[in-house]
Amino acid sequence: MSQPAEKPATLLLREDANGIARLTLNRPQQRNSLSMSLMEDLAAEFARIANDGSVRAVVLAGAGPAFCAGHDLKELTAARASEDRGRAFFQKTMQLCSTLMQAIVNCPRPVIARVHGIATAAGCQLVASCDLAVAAGDAKFATPGVNIGLFCSTPMVALSRNVTRKHAMEMLLTGEMISAARAAEFGLVNRVVPHAELDAAVAHLADVIASKSALTVSIGKKAFYEQLEKPLAEAYDYASEVMVRNMLARDAEEGIGAFIEKRDPKWEDR
Repeated sequence: MSQPAEKPATLLLREDANGIARLTLNRPQQRNSLSMSLMEDLAAEFARIANDGSVRAVVLAGAGPAFCAGHDLKELTAARASEDRGRAFFQKTMQLCSTLMQAIVNCPRPVIARVHGIATAAGCQLVASCDLAVAAGDAKFATPGVNIGLFCSTPMVALSRNVTRKHAMEMLLTGEMISAARAAEFGLVNRVVPHAELDAAVAHLADVIASKSALTVSIGKKAFYEQLEKPLAEAYDYASEVMVRNMLARDAEEGIGAFIEKRDPKWEDR
C-alpha cells in the first residue's frame, strides 16, 4: 500500500498579539523564496488583515537564516518544460507578485519589515514595499538579477520609489550586495540594530504605531502614497481635502480635545 502524501508545511505563519499581526515567511530551507503558493498565502493574509479591525500594525518576518531570497528560481525553471517555454507561468508569477506588493501598499495597516540575513531580488522588493523596515546589522540587500541575465524589473518599481535614482540604478546595474548600513544610507531601511536587538526594535516601532488612532493612521497611509503620484498642486489639493475629512472624524475631535485638556486621548477609531 502506498504511503499517504506528506502534508506540506505551513508556508506562512501568523501570530497576533496586542493589535499587532506578525506574518512569518516559512520556507527556511529555501531562504523563504517566493513560490506561487507562498505569494498566494501572503496576498490572502493581507486581504484578511485589511478587514480585521483588531489589527493595528503588521510585522513581516522570515523564518530561518534569511528574510527572503526572491522568487523561487527552481519553480520558474521547471515551467520551461511546458510547450510555451513557461510564458504563461512566468506571466502568472509576475502578475501575482505585483498584486502582492500592491496589497502591502494598499493595506490600511502599516507594515514593518523585520529584516535579517539576505533580502534579495523580490525579497528586496518586499522590503521596499513595506511602509517601514528595521534591519539587523548583518542583513544584506541586493537586486542581483543582472548577474543571471534577468534584470530586476519588478523589484525596480518598489526600489525606485524608496531610494534615489542613482542609488536604485547602482543596485540594479551592478547586482552587488549592500550592507544594512548602506541600505539605511540609501533610505531602503529606517534603522539598523544589532541582531540581538532586532525583535525589541521592531516591537517598539509596532507598539508606538498601534497606540495611535487606527482610523487616523489608515487615512494617513493611503494619503501618503496617493499624493506621491500627483503633481505638486494636485497633491496639495488632495491632501487638503483629506485633512478636512480627517478633521471631521471623531478621533480628531477627541485627540485635539485631549491635547488642549492635557490628558491621554481615548481612540474610537471613527
